[in-house]
Amino acid sequence: MASPARVRKSPSNQVRIIGGQWRSRIVRFPDAPGLRPTPDRVRETLFNWLGQRLDGLECVDLFAGSGALGFEALSRGASRAVMVESGREAVAALRLSAQALGAGGAVVVAGEALAWLKRDEGCFDLAFVDPPYASALLEPVLLALQARMKPGGRAYCESAGPVTAGGPWRVLKEGRAGAVHFALLAFEPGSETE
Repeated sequence: MASPARVRKSPSNQVRIIGGQWRSRIVRFPDAPGLRPTPDRVRETLFNWLGQRLDGLECVDLFAGSGALGFEALSRGASRAVMVESGREAVAALRLSAQALGAGGAVVVAGEALAWLKRDEGCFDLAFVDPPYASALLEPVLLALQARMKPGGRAYCESAGPVTAGGPWRVLKEGRAGAVHFALLAFEPGSETE
C-alpha cells in the first residue's frame, strides 16, 4: 500500500524551478482537486517583475500547493519562505521537496491560510496569494495580510478574474495567461487615506 506522502512522477505532477541556485530542479506534487501550480511562463514574468534576486527577503506562500512560488523565491536568495497549505498530501510533498532541495529556509505549515494569518505574528516582504478560484478568499486574505506585511512589501495574486486592489494595496503590474489573471500589488500603509 502506498504512503500518503508518495507522489506520482508524471510530467503533469511536477514543476521545474526556473532560476537561482536550484534552476532546473524538479518539484513534485500529488494529484489533488484544485491544485494548479503557477505555469512556468507566469512564474518567469513574476520573477522578471520582482527582480531575479530576492536576497534576504522573508516570504509567505499562502495556499502553497506544489510550493513552486516559495521554492522559486528561496532558489533566488530569499532567507525564508513560509508555505501554508491545508491539503495533507500536498503538505507531505512540500516537506519531501524541501528536504530534497536542502531548503533550510522553507517552513511548511499545515493549515488554512486565513486562520494562520490571523494567529501568526510574522511580518513579510513578499506574499504569494493563489487561493482556489471558487473560494472567494482573495479579498479576505488580502485584508488579513495587511497586519503581516512590511511597509513597501509586495503581494503576488492569482485569480479567475481581474485582480482588484483597495485600501493600502496598489496594483503595480498585471497580466493574463489563458484563464489566469495575475497581479503584483504593493503594500503602502497610509496610502488609503487622503
